[in-house]
Amino acid sequence: MDHAPAQDNASLFTALLLRARNQQLPLGELFQVAETLSASGQRVLAAELYKAWIAYNDSNPLLHFVYFNYSVTLRQMDDLAGSIQALQACLRINPQFGQAHINLGRAMEDSGLTLQAIQQWRAYAEQTAEITAERSSHRLMTLQHIGRVMEGAGLLEEAETALWQAIELRPDKPEAGQHWLSLRQHQCKWPVIVTSEHVTARNLVDAMSPLPLGCYSDDPLFQLAKAYRYNTFLVGRPDTTGFTRQTPRIKSGTGQRLRIGYVSSDLRDHAVGFALREVLELHDKSQVEIFAYYCGEARTGDATQDRIKAAVDGWRDIASITDLQAANQIVADEIDILVDVNGFTKHARTKIFAYRPAPVIVAFCGYPGSMGSPYHQYLIADDQIVPPEAEIYYTEKVLRIPCNQPIDRKRVIAKTPTRTEAGLPEDAFVFACFNGMQKMTAPVFSRWMDILLATPNSVLWLLGGPDVVNQRLRTLATERGVAPERLIFAPKAANPHHLARIALADLFLDTFPYGAHSTAADAITMGLPVLTLPGKTFASRFCSSIVVAAGIPELVCSSPNDYVAKAITYARNPAALKVVRQSLQDQREGSVLRDIPALVRRLEELFWQMQGECERGETPVPDLTNLDVYYEIGAELMLENTDFQDEGAYRQRYLEKLARWNEFSPLPRDPRLWTGPSA
Repeated sequence: MDHAPAQDNASLFTALLLRARNQQLPLGELFQVAETLSASGQRVLAAELYKAWIAYNDSNPLLHFVYFNYSVTLRQMDDLAGSIQALQACLRINPQFGQAHINLGRAMEDSGLTLQAIQQWRAYAEQTAEITAERSSHRLMTLQHIGRVMEGAGLLEEAETALWQAIELRPDKPEAGQHWLSLRQHQCKWPVIVTSEHVTARNLVDAMSPLPLGCYSDDPLFQLAKAYRYNTFLVGRPDTTGFTRQTPRIKSGTGQRLRIGYVSSDLRDHAVGFALREVLELHDKSQVEIFAYYCGEARTGDATQDRIKAAVDGWRDIASITDLQAANQIVADEIDILVDVNGFTKHARTKIFAYRPAPVIVAFCGYPGSMGSPYHQYLIADDQIVPPEAEIYYTEKVLRIPCNQPIDRKRVIAKTPTRTEAGLPEDAFVFACFNGMQKMTAPVFSRWMDILLATPNSVLWLLGGPDVVNQRLRTLATERGVAPERLIFAPKAANPHHLARIALADLFLDTFPYGAHSTAADAITMGLPVLTLPGKTFASRFCSSIVVAAGIPELVCSSPNDYVAKAITYARNPAALKVVRQSLQDQREGSVLRDIPALVRRLEELFWQMQGECERGETPVPDLTNLDVYYEIGAELMLENTDFQDEGAYRQRYLEKLARWNEFSPLPRDPRLWTGPSA
């Protein structure tokens, strides 16, 4: 209104008053116009509009909201008496409107009516006396349990609603937020982070746990800082009174065997179990004794677990004992090197490691990133996942094996079905992605749609989720101009049958920033080339390690545009793709990916290296300096939601913010980016 000539403005305002009188001015439009008038300094007109609307719409069920907004406008005009009257009218309609009680008390206080203000607030406090800290805590716990059970039952929408109520009740408590964010990722609800009057984006960033963060952001410094913060809150500093920290036993050059303990909840029919079972079978028992500490759910008739039990020297089920009891068991077994296979994944028992029940603690295989803890001294990776210049993103000393993805060459594979049997068109080019839906993001899906639009005779074959999620993705495809039937969802299948059907696809399209791990190894095992885009985090680079180890580095892309262009090129040029597939087949048995004996030999060399360093007093000490600051900077940058960024630009953003932080409060030097004010 304020941009039109004065006469036109007057006519428009008169028309608004007439619509209000005739009950033809919707509430949303009323608020919008009144806010525009107030923002342009025309509060008198805004108040006049509110007054007219109230006079002629007194039966509207939301009238109390209008009185409340009217009171705010009057207060801005320094009309305290009018504001008080409007708030009193608001509360007569809705006595439970808390903000009106608060504002009314403030207006009375500012009018010099201190006693009346106190009485007003006290009345509302008594009115809400049932909201005790104990009851609030019980309600929070109840809502979280509802959300957890509904999620387990597959009632995802209902679970999300219950968890959101818990978040709004206590946005500072991360438990409900962790599950709510994960639910949205698994349902492909984008944007994942949404806010309300009571919940900020920062609340949700703080609630996100390290593993889902890997699916959301390609920021290795924030990933490290998140792990550090998560570990601090999850484990803290346990009471180690009476628990003696273990010192190394001298074994180098003595002929004695090293005792290695693997701690995991996934030593079963699980991706981690599949990856480790041949590794455990191939350990040189003249050099090492192997103990497995299982902290997962009880299993019966589990083929993978049976193989692992037969391969190890000692099997310990620690699921039903406390962390301290488990640590004491590890001490009793005289473990030299303790391997944390879980990291921050489901059923992890991180606190066990905080007791330091073995002289050396190393992270390997199950979690894609740094633990950011004071007691994880080593991390096993490879040159592709953690090149030397990226070691600053890890608090552990990084040691390397040929490829960080072990595979089991003895896996059972069913007979390959036909495309028709698998629900695929026989003559189409089949792009595939069998990653979990939580790894899909809006930018990834957009790139896939660009690829499909450029290759009309293609389909996208995805691992199916709940029907509502599949339909959501088809709707999103339709909005991008892609026929919904071009998205084909593979139902769940037993592992041997799933492996068999993988071979039917033409090209695997990886996700970003959390790429395929064992899923990529499965695809390549079945001869399916994998196109991947590595970033900066462990999770985003893992797939490229597998692709390089398989001997097809040309499928590692340099940018999102390169990823899209290569996918389109291979779909349009089957001969070029055939060359890649043949190369994959020719290198299959001699590739680094399948040389598990070499991987195990290298692993044992590293175990002995760690042991030697420990005996000499050279075990590395994690440096956690400034990680609280990196967390604050990372949280700020994360809200900018940058999809892909090159290394130089990424580091520069951090350096600029570190410099500003240092100006405010000098920072100590750290081994990451902050090497001093001159950096």
